[in-house]
Amino acid sequence: MSHGRSLLVLLLLCGCVSDWHAPSNFVYKSIRAGDFEIATWQKITDSTAPIHIYIEGDGHAFDGRGIPTSNPTPRGTFMRDLASSDSAANVVYMARPCQYIMSPNCNQSDWTYGRFSHRVIKSVSDAIKSVSGIRPIILVGYSGGAMVSGLVIQNYPELNVRQWITIAGVLNHQDWTEFFGDSPLKTSLNLDGLPHVPQLHYVAENDKTVPGALSAKWTGGTNMIVVPNATHDNFDNIKLDFIY
Repeated sequence: MSHGRSLLVLLLLCGCVSDWHAPSNFVYKSIRAGDFEIATWQKITDSTAPIHIYIEGDGHAFDGRGIPTSNPTPRGTFMRDLASSDSAANVVYMARPCQYIMSPNCNQSDWTYGRFSHRVIKSVSDAIKSVSGIRPIILVGYSGGAMVSGLVIQNYPELNVRQWITIAGVLNHQDWTEFFGDSPLKTSLNLDGLPHVPQLHYVAENDKTVPGALSAKWTGGTNMIVVPNATHDNFDNIKLDFIY
């Protein structure tokens, strides 16, 4: 990365991540992937062990009145904290396009109606390929990140994904927007059904953003774990089950 580009990234990060102190064994790295620069924090210690990749949710895409924001960077640290608590040898927290780094190609559609577009999914897939190498992959997606990770599995079967875990996940955005009477995500891809990989879906008992009734419809109640007293933004002490 050139000095000028490094300075730009640092400026863009300034103020966005000051509320989270990454553990010393995690290293910040930006990845040029497709049309975007993807922000990641990585702990890579084994060249062959599986890699756990945590995909962020939609972040601060809309304000409290439902109006699109100018910066979708998450306000909370849930997924970063969850990734940093993972004791696996290889762990990566991966932001969504335009979070933390506002790439020149970013536009508002990338975190609104086009948040699951082909170019967004390709960018995340390219970033996953860049960090995973030959390692088996476990994808963990939160909220809209569940949709992103599912679409990556569906559209890029060459990736060596051994397990898919979702947390408060949107698994069909057409159903989701229709449920709330929201505008359709007109330039977004949708899942054709759940990918055929081992999977677990963690659902918050009191989720008002992704209601349990929708989660049950999408999963058929299979591989679905309801977390008592949890809400969409509060999964205290959640423990993920990995299959290996």
